[in-house]
Amino acid sequence: MVKKDSFEYEEEIAAQINQIILRLRQEREKQGISQLNLSFSAGLSQNQVNYIETGKRTPTLQAILNICRVLDINPAVLFEPRDTDRQKARDTIIKLVSQYV
Repeated sequence: MVKKDSFEYEEEIAAQINQIILRLRQEREKQGISQLNLSFSAGLSQNQVNYIETGKRTPTLQAILNICRVLDINPAVLFEPRDTDRQKARDTIIKLVSQYV
């Protein structure tokens, strides 16, 4: 088993956080809710919402849950792979398998 160093884990975690942030913003925009309205309803400042969406701040679990409550979404959807993620994974697997066939 190959061990990953802490830098690789940090990169993975950062990528996952970026995906969560992207999905939160996409859901907010899809519902037509402004950052101001979201912040007010979620008990956050508008700056907090902006900093979260731009990646300047990492959201706390409580902030994520509050935003999900306002957007009326299950927090689990933030962690589900999207179709593009699945396609990317599929392409990677096919590429790796074809190297050994």
